[in-house]
Amino acid sequence: MDIKRRASAGTLESSDVLISVRPADKLILKIESPVFAQYGEQIEKVCREVLAAFNITSGEIHLQDQGALDCTIKARLETAVRRSLSQDD
Repeated sequence: MDIKRRASAGTLESSDVLISVRPADKLILKIESPVFAQYGEQIEKVCREVLAAFNITSGEIHLQDQGALDCTIKARLETAVRRSLSQDD
């Protein structure tokens, strides 16, 4: 499945993450985080699990992390993906 349109979820507040998705020819995952050196692999793993659950194979996913927990990252990414796939305007 592909990301159909631009969508986002989250904020840039402390302990949150702003996730933006948009259509692309391939799957691109961009992560910005002040804790990337310590938790970058875990953040990427969580994202790939959510994307796999939705069978997403293409799209650009951009995370602007502010120290969010795994559960927050999952919720924000799932919301952004659902908004992208939704037909409602």
